[in-house]
Amino acid sequence: MRREASPPRPDMKAHFEEIGFLYAYQDGAPYWDETARYVFSLKEVEHELERPTRELHALCLELVSRVVASDDLLAKLRIPSFAFEAIRKSWIRRDPSLYGRFDFAFDGRGPAKLLEYNADTPTSLYETAVAQWFWLEHLTARGLLPKGADQFNSLHEKLIARWREIGLGRFLHLACMAGGVEDSGTIAYLQDCARQAGLQSQTLDMGDIGLQEPVYVDRWGRRIDFLFKLYPWEWMFADPFGRSAALLRTRFVEPQWKMILSCKGMLALLWEMAPGHPNLLPCYFDDDPRSAQLGPRYARKPLYSREGADVELVDGDRRTEGDRDGYGAEGFVRQALCPLPDFGGKRPVVGSWIIGDAPAGVGVREDSSAITSNRSRFLPHVILG
Repeated sequence: MRREASPPRPDMKAHFEEIGFLYAYQDGAPYWDETARYVFSLKEVEHELERPTRELHALCLELVSRVVASDDLLAKLRIPSFAFEAIRKSWIRRDPSLYGRFDFAFDGRGPAKLLEYNADTPTSLYETAVAQWFWLEHLTARGLLPKGADQFNSLHEKLIARWREIGLGRFLHLACMAGGVEDSGTIAYLQDCARQAGLQSQTLDMGDIGLQEPVYVDRWGRRIDFLFKLYPWEWMFADPFGRSAALLRTRFVEPQWKMILSCKGMLALLWEMAPGHPNLLPCYFDDDPRSAQLGPRYARKPLYSREGADVELVDGDRRTEGDRDGYGAEGFVRQALCPLPDFGGKRPVVGSWIIGDAPAGVGVREDSSAITSNRSRFLPHVILG
């Protein structure tokens, strides 16, 4: 694995307008950055990223099966008791998952280490599946990459196949907080994949969802039977309509059982279940006396948070804090400190995607900060050799 300079395409902005990549620039700053690229070998991808993704996914499913059987474990993850039934029923039915993203610290010189699992509402999907694939095709066609250049990237095909598998001809609603350009872009892309899979669909703002007991309806009065929501489960259960019996009638993507994996407490439970796993970091709940084993070097993470907010990295007397966004009321975990690799002052996180049960590709985000945030940049990758 290495980071190297890469020639930006002179027609890049026009291309992004053509394909509708509307958030390549955010708040006047570039989010997409193709002045550099990350280069992997095929062996690194197959053995150090793809294989761990498959193994950790299987471990996560085993963990869910244990947690749903225990009120104590559900409560330990600060899941409200009224949600237990919906979570259990969704698991018993084996309500299908569409996707998830494992975030790894990886430098090519040792095993990838799981920092967290974005199991419920992961973004950076379109740029991984589409934007960086076009980048690879364009640079190869222009002789700026060798003809044998490749990517670990089958997201688009797998998303279409997964929608076809789980859609079963049902009408699909897709909802998000429509004011966010990245969320809206992600929803639009997933709707396009669903359309290619043969599903009819309608996009919604979360505010368009109404309640006509015992079902949810859209703003036109149509019953919502099958809903993809880019809206975290902990927010859903905190909303008044999250207590409705309609929650048991609608089939959700991601399903209710995914809340177990979207809580960072699962990192502590995973370590307890598989201590010493080469791709896991020692992790404990903040109030667990065993957390003292980590000594003065650890990452303190809220059980529920987004984009690195309210994360604190402790390295002896040195502390690095993420943006303050009010997370942490439910508690924290302490995870062994695993500094991101440093490529000339740039620190990447490798996001490895799972579609259904299959590893499907990677995307790289980097920052000069030790904590990846919503301002971190996305860089394309290529497999050479």
